[in-house]
Amino acid sequence: MDSAVLQSSVTLGGATFDPLVWSEPLMWLVLAAFLGSAMLHRVDEAWARRIAVGGWVLFAAFWLVLIPHFALTQKSLIEGVGSLAAVPLSMYAGYLLWNGRDSLFVLTRAVGLMGVVYVPFIAVDPLRQWIVELVTDQTAYLISLVGADPIVVEGFSHNGIEIATKEYPYESTFWFDHEEGPITYNILLACTGMGSMSIFAGGILAVSAPWRRKLRALAVTIPVIYVLNLFRNVFIAVSFGQQRMQWFEGLVMSLFGLSDPRMVSYYIADRILAQTGSVVVLVVITWLLVRELPEITVLVEDLLFLVTGTEYDLQSAFDTDAEGEDGSAVAGDD
Repeated sequence: MDSAVLQSSVTLGGATFDPLVWSEPLMWLVLAAFLGSAMLHRVDEAWARRIAVGGWVLFAAFWLVLIPHFALTQKSLIEGVGSLAAVPLSMYAGYLLWNGRDSLFVLTRAVGLMGVVYVPFIAVDPLRQWIVELVTDQTAYLISLVGADPIVVEGFSHNGIEIATKEYPYESTFWFDHEEGPITYNILLACTGMGSMSIFAGGILAVSAPWRRKLRALAVTIPVIYVLNLFRNVFIAVSFGQQRMQWFEGLVMSLFGLSDPRMVSYYIADRILAQTGSVVVLVVITWLLVRELPEITVLVEDLLFLVTGTEYDLQSAFDTDAEGEDGSAVAGDD
């Protein structure tokens, strides 16, 4: 048994559709559009606007093709709803930017920089292997501190048993022995925290602020996310590997369409508790980041406007002073 369902294809209307095959070229097109717009912005704003709007349309298509992957394959309520909401929100961002909401150039640049941080870990195998094995080793050490002792497996099999859904042959799998058969928990790129770290790194690097405060904000947020993600991995691995959350089995199996009752602990630990907790943690980190780097409020305000249609003045709410997009000095900047 494996904790992760890595098969990406789904059957829709009798036809097989692989969202990941379609999402990869869209990812590269979005990245090129957003970075191209950022480079052109101060040279030719009209063309920068056209390219950025095109990028937002492509970004909507990117999330559209991923909805079946998150909702049907991964069976993640939070990621499924998030990808579904991202489609109209991306289109709306493009519409607003086309009609003169220039603050969205910052959000456009931020998404492009998020891609610059994250995409190399997708595209460069040695880099991906390094971060996956680093997180695996550190997670294994923390698991040992709580009294669990799974085997860490390198390769696609152990004791002659194939780990069917393992994505890469790195040292990245925790093997828990049980009478009914082994339970395995894979550390994937998504388990390294790189996604969340790239979001904050892109946002911090995109805003206009002194580099000293940007670096300070990075030094505060990135390590916190990384360490909390390690504890998240430990929580999921131990809860699933030792079957500690076999609660409401019938309900959970029906809700997620499970056929094996031993998967209940995984879905409660990961899909319900860990993912919900991650959202709460990221909101708290964002609140703390606004205190450290008030310029980030331009991104938060635009995101809130996209979701609610209401304008917010977070700088006044937090009683902070921030630079404008033109890079002018910040009142009280230390």
